[in-house]
Amino acid sequence: MSQDDILQSTKSVIQGLDALKNEHGKMLENILGSTQKFSAMETNKLEEKVGLLRKSMDMIELGIGEAQVMMQLGNHLQNLEAEKHKLRTQVKRLCQENAWLRDELASSQKKLHECEQTNVAYAVEIEHLKFLKDVKQFDVDNENLSSQTTSGTNGNQPNSNQDLVNDLFPSDDNDNGQDIYGDQQDMNGGNQSDHSKKFGSYADLLMSHSQSATGSFISTTGYEIPARLKTLHNLVIQYASQGRYEVAVPLCRQALEDLEKTSGHQHPDVATMLNILALVYRDQSKFKEASSLLNDALAIREKTLGPDHPAVAATLNNLAVL
Repeated sequence: MSQDDILQSTKSVIQGLDALKNEHGKMLENILGSTQKFSAMETNKLEEKVGLLRKSMDMIELGIGEAQVMMQLGNHLQNLEAEKHKLRTQVKRLCQENAWLRDELASSQKKLHECEQTNVAYAVEIEHLKFLKDVKQFDVDNENLSSQTTSGTNGNQPNSNQDLVNDLFPSDDNDNGQDIYGDQQDMNGGNQSDHSKKFGSYADLLMSHSQSATGSFISTTGYEIPARLKTLHNLVIQYASQGRYEVAVPLCRQALEDLEKTSGHQHPDVATMLNILALVYRDQSKFKEASSLLNDALAIREKTLGPDHPAVAATLNNLAVL
């Protein structure tokens, strides 16, 4: 039996009780109006009837009151059910809205991550462009200095060229070989907390080269050292000392790609660049990557310079220490 059926039955009962109450009321009025015409015995009987009628009327009123309470309770339950259904609808809508907001948050986080990656890429590109600008400026200054030295001091050309070499590569002044292999000295006993010491020697850049009659540095295989290698080493020292490896590593790799495109992979300059990149990886404690780069540099130097060259020995020493 449904709630609506119960309410309908209760309404019918209330109507029946109301009609019965009216009937009892009329009977009570008739009895009370005729008490004066009867004798004392009959009057007592009528009083008993009056008491019974009044008791019945009280019970009828009680039943009507309870039925009305049931009706109100039923209406209240219906209102609660409607409110419950309304709240369920709101909860469902809020869940859908929450899911939509989660999707929007995930999309926004993804866009933020992409923007951060783009920002980092732009920062690296800007640093690379600054590096290229410095290299170009260094080449221009070097050419101007070389032309001025050549035109102004023809009589003292050997001494002037020697001074220029000493200015460009001050770390190669010691002829007894004490500082020639500064990179492996640093790996053996240098201060591991000082980035400038770890990358401050240019001996690896000059290790496989000698000075020509004109004062420029020429390797034993007959090629001229690019001036940008020294500039690149300067920048790598600067970035590594600042802990900016995310800039130093791309610069080294870009320079390595340029050297491989112009000179090929089997070239001493490529080996030098690999050695510089290995130093950066070593400073980051990436010994596996550094070892791989040093092995590659060793193979190139053995092939181009010969197995008995000092640069090969220096690379072997670096590998042994690593």
